[in-house]
Amino acid sequence: MREVTIDLAISPQEFLAHYQGVAREVVATCSDGRKIRFPSKILQPFVTHNGIQGRFLIRFNDMNRFEDIRKL
Repeated sequence: MREVTIDLAISPQEFLAHYQGVAREVVATCSDGRKIRFPSKILQPFVTHNGIQGRFLIRFNDMNRFEDIRKL
């Protein structure tokens, strides 16, 4: 299984576009410098009134399909 660590700081206003379906993907830089693109819907459990803030671990299977995400 593959995994990446990312730091996110998404304001409530920025995430509103994802919530409304206008934007469907997030592009972030991993801790090792690689760029990653993933569906914004996987972040929904982490949305607060301050948006989404923190470091996250995202795991993918051997076919690069999303498996799970957790906040570190």
